[in-house]
Amino acid sequence: MNETRKRVTDAAAFGKVAVLFGGWSAEREVSLKSGRAVLAALCRRGIDAHGIDAGRDVLEVLREGAFDRVFIVLHGRGGEDGVIQGALELLGLPYTGSGVQASAIGMDKWRTKLIWQALDLPTLPFRLALSAADLDGVIDELGLPLAVKPTREGSSIGVTRVERAEQLAAAFELAAACDSPVIIEPWVTGRELTGGVLAGEALPLIRMQAAVEFYDYEAKYNRDDTQYHCPAGLGDELEVKLRSLVTRAFAAVGASGWGRVDLMLDDAGAPWLLEVNTVPGMTDHSLVPLAARVAGLDFDELCWRILESSGVAAQ
Repeated sequence: MNETRKRVTDAAAFGKVAVLFGGWSAEREVSLKSGRAVLAALCRRGIDAHGIDAGRDVLEVLREGAFDRVFIVLHGRGGEDGVIQGALELLGLPYTGSGVQASAIGMDKWRTKLIWQALDLPTLPFRLALSAADLDGVIDELGLPLAVKPTREGSSIGVTRVERAEQLAAAFELAAACDSPVIIEPWVTGRELTGGVLAGEALPLIRMQAAVEFYDYEAKYNRDDTQYHCPAGLGDELEVKLRSLVTRAFAAVGASGWGRVDLMLDDAGAPWLLEVNTVPGMTDHSLVPLAARVAGLDFDELCWRILESSGVAAQ
């Protein structure tokens, strides 16, 4: 998938830009960091950009501000799930990234997996649980260890690795407190990878190596001992194959503009798609900026390219 779009060379062509960050999801703190970094980058490039910590009055703020377009850096529900995208379409404001439907699907791990399954893209078998009664037979069906996770959360919030049967109920309760239904799938060991997508092209893959049990919230945002390998050390042939898989998985849910696809390469060498991120992190620990740097794009240029995905006419 290649998104053909004319390049923009004049910062004035973007008009007055609102950078939306913060919000009210469980990923608010990460969004604040991401948004401030993006705002600073756009301002360095001479763009008339203004930061907005999005509250429930965000639409009123946007109307009163007479903005021309919006750079969305809202992570999680309310910002990454199609809600703000739909509101911006009602206001007639162009915005970065995926549209309403793709955002909603990408935020929902269950529906994303259903689409991937329908297209024979590799994703793990799973069970959904609405209540504790739905846990019966899960271990017999999927084995141990298991990953128990909320259907619509990001940044590994609410995710538990279950190694023993007596841990399953507590893991379900933790995930269900974040969102329902809860998705349960086999825990895969192997190499954890992510592939950024920009304008229909896959960026170099990154291999994450956490110093803790798994690549959780702390490892992603707060720890300094998580290692990021880019290039991922896969060899050229496998890198090309997996990048192609990333772009197909991204396109399958209708995603566009920019984003990220997470996947595992198990110990047998088989790839397994995990989830789509339609508004990935843009902090100093974030992965898309790292992959972009390896591809020759510094952070400021990356933000410019993402802003181009809002549909501004070239000058």
